[in-house]
Amino acid sequence: MTADNDKAPLRAVALVCTLSPSPAPSSSQLLAEQVLEELSGHGVTGRAIRIADHDVKPGVKTDMGEGDEWPAIRSAVLDADILILSTPIWLGHPSSLAQRVLERLDAELSESDDEGRMLTYGKVAAVCVVGNEDGAHKVSADLFQGLDDVGFSLAPNAVTYWVGEAMQGTDYQDLDKTPEKTEATTATLAANTAHLARLLRSAPYPSS
Repeated sequence: MTADNDKAPLRAVALVCTLSPSPAPSSSQLLAEQVLEELSGHGVTGRAIRIADHDVKPGVKTDMGEGDEWPAIRSAVLDADILILSTPIWLGHPSSLAQRVLERLDAELSESDDEGRMLTYGKVAAVCVVGNEDGAHKVSADLFQGLDDVGFSLAPNAVTYWVGEAMQGTDYQDLDKTPEKTEATTATLAANTAHLARLLRSAPYPSS
């Protein structure tokens, strides 16, 4: 790896899968923004896109036709080196919008570059999970598997999360300060994810 490649800026996009459109406050948005902030310390620029603000049609094609806003979001994902998928827990599962994102990413199985590699090869993904019920490990496992299936790589400790006491109403965004454990986990996610993204940029996967 050359020094220039090691220092070249990386780009990230966070897809926030809260069910609440802007400008409603969102714990999923907050945690995603904290990850982007940590990534900035590793030479990564990025932005968040709230899926609920866009008309993402159901389906498993890259473009579902008139009114579908997924193609523009897909372009942002393909232009980035890092994808952050941030979701609340609902009834023990990722949100329906997180599932929709995975369904739309399923179309990437049919897309490839000139060397037969999926267009998502060489891109790194990570996950944020928030909720006031148990299930962060189960939700991250579901998203990890889906992201791996559609071509993304995941670094060690590629999830940061916070879950409050079960059956209580406290949200992550309501906390007076970020819990130390979540803060440390977010920092580890950012460091490992940026490291892997830079390695894969320098040494791409072999042709298929």
